[in-house]
Amino acid sequence: MQIHVVQQGDSVYQLANTYESSVADIIEANDLTSPDALAIGQALVIPIVGQFYFVQPGDTLTSIANQFGFTVQEIARINGLSINQTLSSGMRIYIPPIEKRPITSYAYVEPFGDTVSSTLETAAENRSPYLTYLALFSYQVNRDGTLKAPPAGNLFQTANANNTAMAMVITNLEEGAFSDELGHIIVTVSAVQNTLLTEIINTALQQGFRDVHFDLEFLPGDDREAYNQFLRTAKERLSQEGLLVSTALAPKTSGTQTGQWYEAHDYAAHGEIVDFVVLMTYEWGYSYGPPMAVSPLNSVRDVIEYAVSVIPPEKILMGQNLYGYDWTLPFVEGGGPAQAVSPQQAIQIAIENNAAIQFDPVAQAPFFTYTDSAGANHEVWFEDARSIQGKFDLIREFNLLGIAYWKLGLAFPQNWLLLNDQFTITKLE
Repeated sequence: MQIHVVQQGDSVYQLANTYESSVADIIEANDLTSPDALAIGQALVIPIVGQFYFVQPGDTLTSIANQFGFTVQEIARINGLSINQTLSSGMRIYIPPIEKRPITSYAYVEPFGDTVSSTLETAAENRSPYLTYLALFSYQVNRDGTLKAPPAGNLFQTANANNTAMAMVITNLEEGAFSDELGHIIVTVSAVQNTLLTEIINTALQQGFRDVHFDLEFLPGDDREAYNQFLRTAKERLSQEGLLVSTALAPKTSGTQTGQWYEAHDYAAHGEIVDFVVLMTYEWGYSYGPPMAVSPLNSVRDVIEYAVSVIPPEKILMGQNLYGYDWTLPFVEGGGPAQAVSPQQAIQIAIENNAAIQFDPVAQAPFFTYTDSAGANHEVWFEDARSIQGKFDLIREFNLLGIAYWKLGLAFPQNWLLLNDQFTITKLE
């Protein structure tokens, strides 16, 4: 699979010729609604087997082979070159596809209101083939330990049709926000825990869930060991019923990181107790914060480096956002929220406003600025093929279990193409 960054003068027709693809395949792969209108700096996925590399000044066969993880002999043989051949700038070198490795792919789906929207139904139907788990967000815990169930619509039928396991997400959400008081009750009151675990087991077995996923956030820091003990109790009871147990973890870079989002999440204990964890490696750039990448690669790497030091990597799912944000400038602390946008929407905004897309080399994320029709300035950060490729590279580098997406419903076709191209998605027996 080829990733191409659009330059001045590029056209879909010219790119099809350059990469030995077809106009129709490029349009379909990138869901191009107006193929003649491309944004400068836009990343396109070219659906070919392997990829081409164009020689840069100073490149050698050795440096190219090392860059892509092949031997010099392999690259030379595939391209009909001698091992010691001098390469000319701009020369096209074919790079064969990398070997696929199996991973677990997890995606949250969050219905709103009393029904599952047709948009979410369609997203689940289209993406379940690429998922090990479809995680229904969320079953909210009441203060007596009973559960408030979300609507499920046709999600179970869709998952079953695609051999995708359903995950039951348990949260301490209360009136639309994570509640530290409710969280404290859940992890410290035995009677509430007994009721909760009984309800979870009955619901999971009746509905056909395979994984029970605890997403308890903003717990008081003093409840760290109480949460660990609750998980031990939950794991013992749920395992007896054949249910897997997983947790969502705030993105920490050390065991002593302060702040209410972090302190009660004990990476080492979760890694020892549960079957797998999801690192919430996103929301550095968030709706009420200043403009920046939602999941900058350097920050994600820092979290993973700490995580693998205390959790077996084969138990870790790296979290990944499927969205970006459009901020109205100037940013004012406490002001209005940024607008969530899909990667497809972000590109369309850039095209409509004739904005060139830039790429931050540290965050490994695309962004652009524009002025709207009312004269207001905007800054948009989002995800593209390059940024998601960087995350896939981290999965390989650290030999992680896989990836967890927050959340289905916003269009990002490039992600699913690249995921399918580079990994084999594990399906449960």
